[in-house]
Amino acid sequence: MQRLPRRALGTALAGIMLLGTATACGSDEKAGSDDEVVTVDITVKDGAITPKGDRVKVAAGQKIDLVVTSDTAGSLHMHSDPEQEFPYDVGTETFPITIDRPGVIEVESHDPPQIIVQLEVR
Repeated sequence: MQRLPRRALGTALAGIMLLGTATACGSDEKAGSDDEVVTVDITVKDGAITPKGDRVKVAAGQKIDLVVTSDTAGSLHMHSDPEQEFPYDVGTETFPITIDRPGVIEVESHDPPQIIVQLEVR
């Protein structure tokens, strides 16, 4: 069996520890506390919208800011109860929301038609 030099062993261990840290931030990460504001940045530029269907985990009752930066006027539609519409103009606008009931709430655009984000409320 061949032994690794100390420097190689240290580098390998550092890489393993870094990998463990990176995987701890995966999609199973819990939502923050109820008083922490979750910000969802939405960009509308040259007819395209980002994000494109990303899922964001939030707690029921948690404050959420939908921050829209756009080069054209438009609107967002949220499939909640009751449903909500957020018209926006050119520039940056923030829409503060909270969702009290668990479930998955879609925020979408009708022009272009796409799901922008899915809010997973727990």
